[in-house]
Amino acid sequence: MSRKILIAGNWKMNKTATEAVELAKPIIEAIGNQNDIDVLMCPPFTSISAVSELIGNSTVRVGAQNMSDKASGAYTGEISAAMLRDLQVSYVILGHSERRSYYGETDAFINRKVLACLENNLKPVLCVGETLEEREGDKTEAVLEKQIKGAFAGISADDFKKIVIAYEPVWAIGTGRTATPDMAEATHAFIRKVLAGLYGALAEETVIQYGGSMKPENSRELVAQPDIDGGLIGGAALKADSFHDLVKNAIG
Repeated sequence: MSRKILIAGNWKMNKTATEAVELAKPIIEAIGNQNDIDVLMCPPFTSISAVSELIGNSTVRVGAQNMSDKASGAYTGEISAAMLRDLQVSYVILGHSERRSYYGETDAFINRKVLACLENNLKPVLCVGETLEEREGDKTEAVLEKQIKGAFAGISADDFKKIVIAYEPVWAIGTGRTATPDMAEATHAFIRKVLAGLYGALAEETVIQYGGSMKPENSRELVAQPDIDGGLIGGAALKADSFHDLVKNAIG
């Protein structure tokens, strides 16, 4: 079954609103009319509005890097799904390794965010991945299966179809180290196997991105793998030229 490739830029805590416009504008001008693949930019909360205003009729979409599991209320500093929807956000990154490791987000907490995301017609980009210690300890599959089953608790088959998975080997994020295409493919295939155990044939429709230091130099070979459906891009998404090259490589 054919799946549409998704190239998503996770800007993390980079770019002021002014800088975000300077980055997003040439990207939208260069690739904003193509329909061969899906393209997503995820700026910080403070820049979402500015980037959304540039989109217009472009095919590029805007995403958020996180959101609250609560709908509203006395939760100082939090951002709700409804607030994101009002800013034309389409996707939300959830469960990123940095949220798990720096802020102690658990599988159960991430699951509540996934449910809140779906209730508000937003598409979750659910991140899963193992640390270097876990990989070297031959625990990769056990870690991924636990994260997937925890995050998908209570998710219906209809809602499952709206979710994107991003496999991010933690040991390859921002380190310059990258899983070989064969290594990445094997892990993506395992993730799809776990999903098939939960949702059957629907797993073949699920977009599974690679999120470990993908850049123009390695993206073509990674995306060519049968179970790798694009990339969740960090550092290479912060320059318009490199992000444009990633998109071009994915189109083929």
